[in-house]
Amino acid sequence: MTAPTRHVRLGAHERLRALTSDIMDLIIESGLRAGDALPTENVLTEELGIGRNTLREAIKVLQALGVVEIRHGFGMFVASNNLVALADSLTFRGRMSLRHQGHEAHELVEVRQALEAGLIGAAIDALDGEQLGELDTTVATMEERAARGLAFVEADQEFHRLLFSCLENELLTNLLGVFWQVYRTIHDAIESTDDDNQLVGLTETAKIHRDILDAVRSKDKGLAALLMHRHFDGIRDQLTAFAVEP
Repeated sequence: MTAPTRHVRLGAHERLRALTSDIMDLIIESGLRAGDALPTENVLTEELGIGRNTLREAIKVLQALGVVEIRHGFGMFVASNNLVALADSLTFRGRMSLRHQGHEAHELVEVRQALEAGLIGAAIDALDGEQLGELDTTVATMEERAARGLAFVEADQEFHRLLFSCLENELLTNLLGVFWQVYRTIHDAIESTDDDNQLVGLTETAKIHRDILDAVRSKDKGLAALLMHRHFDGIRDQLTAFAVEP
């Protein structure tokens, strides 16, 4: 790989961004996969035509982006497939938006709604009896905890994970995990301190998950998608109510 010449007339920020792009191109062109070792600093500085300090600055950016992993004493590696950087960024933006009318938090809910409502039909086709049994056990846990006025965020998350894990789509699983991390942060921020309202909310949430499961079990794709949409509409209503509170 020849030393890039397009960096020369760029500002410092643009040069760094262009350099990180060059390193990602090098990783791809070299056929490296997650977990593979990157070339040594000496090799990279020579191939990229840059100094050691400049390289290390770019590597720090790629590390923050989840592209490169540093293993002290071993070297630099292509990071494993994860969306940690995306999760951290979306969590921050979701939390910040709660102080400014919740616009970005609403957008996150809409994206998750589109994913789950859009894919539930495919999940219905793929689910087997054992997986339906696991979903039933999870909903029963939600119902039991709701009856005692206890939150069940972990069971809620497990329901959605189980519902779509049958699709064996790693990117989807990771994205849903990201959205759940963000949602958990938002949920903790807007959770009601009114015990009566909280109990009603828990009961309603458990019920709509039972209704979704019933529609899934009966293979009613249209109803399942509608109920999933309705579930997320409820979450958006919570966000709206939180945004207008004094």
